Amino acid sequence: MAGYTSIERLFDGLRRAMPEGIECLMHLCPRFSKGIWPRLLNMMDAARHQGTVNHITGDVHYLALALAKRRTLLTIHDCAALERLRGWRRTLLKLFWFSLPIWRSQLVTVISESTRRELLRHVRCDAAKIRVVPNCVGADFVPVPKAFNSVEPQILHLGTGANKNLERLARAISGLPCRLNILGQLSQAQEQTLAVAKIRYTNLPQATDAEVLRAYAECDLVAFVSTYEGFGLPIIEAQATGRPVVTSKILSMPEVAGNAACLVDPLDVESIRQGILKVWHEPDYRAQLVAAGFENVKRFTPAAVAAQYGAIYRELADKAKI
Repeated sequence: MAGYTSIERLFDGLRRAMPEGIECLMHLCPRFSKGIWPRLLNMMDAARHQGTVNHITGDVHYLALALAKRRTLLTIHDCAALERLRGWRRTLLKLFWFSLPIWRSQLVTVISESTRRELLRHVRCDAAKIRVVPNCVGADFVPVPKAFNSVEPQILHLGTGANKNLERLARAISGLPCRLNILGQLSQAQEQTLAVAKIRYTNLPQATDAEVLRAYAECDLVAFVSTYEGFGLPIIEAQATGRPVVTSKILSMPEVAGNAACLVDPLDVESIRQGILKVWHEPDYRAQLVAAGFENVKRFTPAAVAAQYGAIYRELADKAKI
């Protein structure tokens, strides 16, 4: 669907980086995953297009119900919907997106240890079948040297969903001589919050890949103070570009950031403000974060992550022969 292509981009890069001897074929669902009948058609289509190993990578977990269990790997990116929904909607989602697909998969990968703990809290299953394989940073994200604008820094903020915490960020930088660049569609309430806080900002509602790369290159620091993330890809995208990061000290974000980000409390406006000011006004600390970021991002290169998936594919292929 429009605006939901990040997973496709991620696994496109991983396919190109696969170890020798592994051939990856992409198969797209013929129908958007919306409604009962389109999802049934997707399941029937998936059953007709099985490989030596079947890897479900997107938010179509229910496909596992139509695939050979011994050959199926399911990747779960987060448990956000289980946290958000209540009542019968949550019950149905838990059954058809988590409990049954996990049961019908030989192995399950999650993108962070935080997501693994969260998943095991929600769903009963053998913990040994849940493996952690992180996301990778896109090959297009490369170092772009830039002198830090200490007079009027540009802060990059990615995403406008409720978990992205834009409102608290706006209050945190209110009164500071900086500019905010926001990627994502703003709501009227968010526009009002920005106006009340007197934030000078630019906005790209639907940024292209090239515009995203340019936004990282042109910013002075990245503020990613989410209240919920299964991983937090902008952290390593910023680090790969050579930009200091201020991010949340909860869930997956410290795990992804390593020792290469300024960690703050995303629910505390003053904590966010002090984190941004520390990066802004302490050049040595800022340089330390950037240098550590270049080291940290080595864990998330396409080749490093593809090697982990490749080992799992071979494991499943060997088991399927038995």
